[in-house]
Amino acid sequence: MKNIYLKIPELKSASYGLVLATVTGSSGSTPQKPGSSALFNGNGLIEGTVGGGIAEGKVTELAKTCGITKESGYLHFLLNQEITNKEEAICGGELFVLVDADPLSNLPVYEKISESVRERIPGVLITVVTMGPGSQIQINRYWMTKNDHPSLPVTCAEKIKSEVTEILSSDGVYDFRQIDLSSPDEAPVSVCFLEKVFPAPQLIIAGAGHIGKALSHIGKMLNFDVTVIDDRIEYANKDNLPDADHIIVKNIGEAMQEVPKRTDVFIVIVTRGHSDDADALKPCIGSDAAYVGMIGSKVKVAKMHTDFVENRWATEEEWGKIFAPVGLDIKSKSVEEIAISIAAQLVMIRNTKY
Repeated sequence: MKNIYLKIPELKSASYGLVLATVTGSSGSTPQKPGSSALFNGNGLIEGTVGGGIAEGKVTELAKTCGITKESGYLHFLLNQEITNKEEAICGGELFVLVDADPLSNLPVYEKISESVRERIPGVLITVVTMGPGSQIQINRYWMTKNDHPSLPVTCAEKIKSEVTEILSSDGVYDFRQIDLSSPDEAPVSVCFLEKVFPAPQLIIAGAGHIGKALSHIGKMLNFDVTVIDDRIEYANKDNLPDADHIIVKNIGEAMQEVPKRTDVFIVIVTRGHSDDADALKPCIGSDAAYVGMIGSKVKVAKMHTDFVENRWATEEEWGKIFAPVGLDIKSKSVEEIAISIAAQLVMIRNTKY
């Protein structure tokens, strides 16, 4: 999922009436789940989604008003209307949306999130919502990592301590929780939302040829942090790879020894030849990478399998974790179709982890 909070510091001086809407609760069949967010300004939706369709249309209208009044709101949608009612949704579920009329009031928090994400440090966004008389809503946000603990309100700190610790210890797993901070008969009513925020998974593409280029484009669209490696400067450059976040011009085998192979790293090997593929693959064997895939025909893959096992570069168990031939079998023929088949497999694996 794309981290929409990174967009807020970018818009601090360029967007009139910035509003942040977040799905905080849902039940039954709904278009989006808790944690889904969208940014709006006076012209409407900027980025993200809270579900699309009629519900998002209503949030958009409220966001335009909130951007002017600076009064936040809390919406409740019943998506179980009759199919004959064209003005209502019929998903059959229930949706709660928090509309923050002034996200820039918590700008330092979003700047800290951006800094942590750049340094690849996960954390928890803590949102404390206090609902006073006359539907007045106050929103305060805090950012916590394993090494950075903000000063939290006394009413909040003890109640969420164990929850935050648990979320931070769950590497790579998205989490969104609601904790009631007051009893039902207390006033003002206060609630806390905890959301795990972590850096985008890294996609390392070994090979900047036609497939590598197409995959870097799709990978960026799918919200990966994309790195492309090739030893050919005529391929490994920004003109050829406009969507790559990072480009490494170096011997592919040497570069692959140096790249991180953490549990949030996805590696795709699509070099120009058998030898380069082998050099790129060797450093990945037995690593912690979430995904390692290598292109090749069934004959080529079978031969490399034999070579790797016979030369003790990999055990049978280690080879069995390699996705080769890479990609889902969608009968791909063109370069673009091959890239799509690989991207689909990446999404499938990513969505089992996050």
